[in-house]
Amino acid sequence: MRKLAPILLFVVLALPVQGQKYACVNTAYIMGNVPEYNQALNKVNKYAEEWRKELEAKQAEVDELREQYQQESYLLPENLKQRRQDEMRTKEAELRSLQQQRFAPGGDLDQKRAELLKPVQDRVYNAIERVAREKNYAFVFDKAGSATVLYVSEKYDISNQVLEMLGVKPGANPEAGGINPNATQQSPRNQQQKSKGNSNDDVMQKERM
Repeated sequence: MRKLAPILLFVVLALPVQGQKYACVNTAYIMGNVPEYNQALNKVNKYAEEWRKELEAKQAEVDELREQYQQESYLLPENLKQRRQDEMRTKEAELRSLQQQRFAPGGDLDQKRAELLKPVQDRVYNAIERVAREKNYAFVFDKAGSATVLYVSEKYDISNQVLEMLGVKPGANPEAGGINPNATQQSPRNQQQKSKGNSNDDVMQKERM
């Protein structure tokens, strides 16, 4: 899942300098709990699977032509050999072109992602911004997959507030991309063991009055 780049640093730049507050979100957890996003992602995956099968069929045609040529070439006159070789080269060029069309950067798959996923991502971004403005947060960091985040206290995670802003029940799919911030806390010993294994937890929310 492509992350929401504008969230990585700050969401609201126009908030007052005085009384700045910091918070974090987990966009992977949020997206995993938004039904529209999962539906769109399933559609993208179906397109990708259909196009992979299409390429496999094209590759099978090329392989069959090559195998037939290898078996029959010693019987063919030169003009037919040349014709068969040209046919193989044409099929191979068509296969390469189709691979580029479907899966190259900016190709059909990227376009489908933009068409189906970006509207939902924009809704999530707008909800984060609304929560940030209502709560007067100056900076909202995204802890999903950030290599620079060392620790965050879950009480400063506003992911569930964002889901509520989207009209989604928080924690409906807690395994999707992250831990429900409102889930039952583990014992201090278990929390310590977990923090050792996950050095990229998140940014601590701060408040400067």
